[in-house]
Amino acid sequence: MATTAPTGSPPLQPSLTHSPPPRKLTSVKALSESPGLSSIPSIYTFPKQPNHEPVSDTKEPIPTIDFSLLISSNPDERSKTIRELGKACRDWGFFMVTNHGVPERMMKAMIEVCREFFELTEEEKGECEGKHVLDPIRYGTSFNPSVDKILYWRDYLKIFQHPAFHSPSNPPSFREIALDYSKRTRGVMKEIVRGISESLGLEDKYIEKASNLENCLQIMIANLYPPCPQPELAMGLPAHSDHGLLTLLIQNDTVGLQVLHKDKWVNIHPIPNSFLANIGDHIEILSHGKYKSVLHQAVVNDRDVRISIALAHGPAADAAVSPAPMLLEDVQNPLAYQAMKYKEYVELQQSNKLDGKSCLEHIRNRGI
Repeated sequence: MATTAPTGSPPLQPSLTHSPPPRKLTSVKALSESPGLSSIPSIYTFPKQPNHEPVSDTKEPIPTIDFSLLISSNPDERSKTIRELGKACRDWGFFMVTNHGVPERMMKAMIEVCREFFELTEEEKGECEGKHVLDPIRYGTSFNPSVDKILYWRDYLKIFQHPAFHSPSNPPSFREIALDYSKRTRGVMKEIVRGISESLGLEDKYIEKASNLENCLQIMIANLYPPCPQPELAMGLPAHSDHGLLTLLIQNDTVGLQVLHKDKWVNIHPIPNSFLANIGDHIEILSHGKYKSVLHQAVVNDRDVRISIALAHGPAADAAVSPAPMLLEDVQNPLAYQAMKYKEYVELQQSNKLDGKSCLEHIRNRGI
């Protein structure tokens, strides 16, 4: 499984103070609703991959973590759940979180208000177009049209939720729903990160302190994947890992997420009212590679709209995360990853094309 940029690809470059203005593109939603659309424009067509990993509906179920047991006052229950959490991080990098305490009505309201945003006119949504990858509110299409040679069948809305909360002005109910939802989800994230810390043999608040989690950068990414007349030719998002510590995702009833597990793409079918969680690059960094962020991708279909909402939780913007010294097998060996401020890492990933784990490879010490 290759996760680095192909030979001959230019090295990743952080953006300038302001990224070059993106091409003015029609949203995929508007394109998909074009009368008589029976084929996709060539700019959305991906070449066939000769060594493409097969897709599997594996009989091996994705791990499930019962959040109520993770925060249980019963030490035996909690210890057992922490061991299960560590195994899920080590074996899959993805797991479902049940009994998390976030009301189902709140999760459904968040999906619905994001759907309402994407239903706004192109002009109304255009008010949220950002000029820089670190703008706190950014609406767009594909991933980064200024560098994407082939476009992805996806519209998005990215909003910084913490430490400073931001919201689009429309729909009017967006602010209140997102504020409540992001706060509740942040609480779930903190407990899971503490469990991950303990599963590594670290003090429960080690990752919290090392990443200044009190001031964590929490980003909401709402994704819209409209029906595509030729889904076998298009991609919603290509194979990539997530920046940050932990991503918590919800979606409507339409599936489309695939995870690379044991060299096969696995279709993920979430449990209703659960979070789909995955560890990000900065858990891989902190754990010195003991837990690894995992490649995943979004595929599209020709029938149904898919909406997913990811809350990416990273260290504080100015925190420079490095491997925990107590996890190094030999203190004489150099660290596997160079420290980089989190906001610079996010900017690096968002300013380039989405390409596997190329951003993490960029900061890996080559001599290890």
